[in-house]
Amino acid sequence: MTSQTRSATTDHQVESIQQPRSHVRQFIVYGLLLLGGALVLIPLAWMVSTSLKTDAQLFLPGINLIPNPAMPQNYIDVWAKLSSIAPGMTFWRIMGNTLFITILAMIGEIFSASLVAYGFSRFVWKGRDTLFAVMLATVMLPGIIQRVPNFLIWKELGLLNTYDPLTWPSLFAWGPLYVFLMRQFFLSIPREIEEAAIMDGANVAQIYWYIMLPLIRPILLAIAVLSFQGNWNNFQGPLIYLTTPQFFPLSVAMQFFERSLSIEVPQWQYMMSLATMMALPILVIYFLAQKQFIEGINVGGVKG
Repeated sequence: MTSQTRSATTDHQVESIQQPRSHVRQFIVYGLLLLGGALVLIPLAWMVSTSLKTDAQLFLPGINLIPNPAMPQNYIDVWAKLSSIAPGMTFWRIMGNTLFITILAMIGEIFSASLVAYGFSRFVWKGRDTLFAVMLATVMLPGIIQRVPNFLIWKELGLLNTYDPLTWPSLFAWGPLYVFLMRQFFLSIPREIEEAAIMDGANVAQIYWYIMLPLIRPILLAIAVLSFQGNWNNFQGPLIYLTTPQFFPLSVAMQFFERSLSIEVPQWQYMMSLATMMALPILVIYFLAQKQFIEGINVGGVKG
């Protein structure tokens, strides 16, 4: 037997040993992923199941995830019951308030964070790195310590019970994490692209808007998803600054809706119907943008 034949035989034996080990490893990994997915989906399944139950089914013994009969009418009843919170308060008014606050804040966060990240990454100026470190250090400040000073500022400005405290701060890059992720993307873009654009007569604003922003589209989409989720679920902000029920977003309206159900038997099916409707837009956005979201987070965290 020649040396080449012995080598080929040895390689074949090694591969035959490693192949079962690889299958076992994949089986363990997929098993853990399925277990984790089940743990995440069980509360969601319970919420949807409860939203389709009748009063009698809510307190049946045992686990009953499949309601029989199912009551999709609960979702329609919630729309009508929301009107009982306050005069002129309807489901569509609440959804409009929520979308107005969420979209304005999301656009402001994306624009301001990208502008600040562009300045930190593409320009060299004295104190740049120090200021960037100070900005990142603000992540460690608990949000609760900012509530009272912010409230007093908006009170002095006479803008309480308006949407201004919930939207205008987004124009000042209030998300240091977003700035960090965008800066990592900007640092990965070759300088030659900017130099070529300058030679063609482009100014700084044109380079930023027409060249840089399209190149960081993955992280823009990822931040858009995170920003939409954060502003859509924001509860403390509207609760502090808004006092008129007609201005309430869905997150605050849910709490007042729960209190309005003042009967002996809790009507959890209506609360879960409202919670499902609140979670549905976020689930749809994550589903549609999951590829770009994962790409943006992964690449933005390691580039630069």
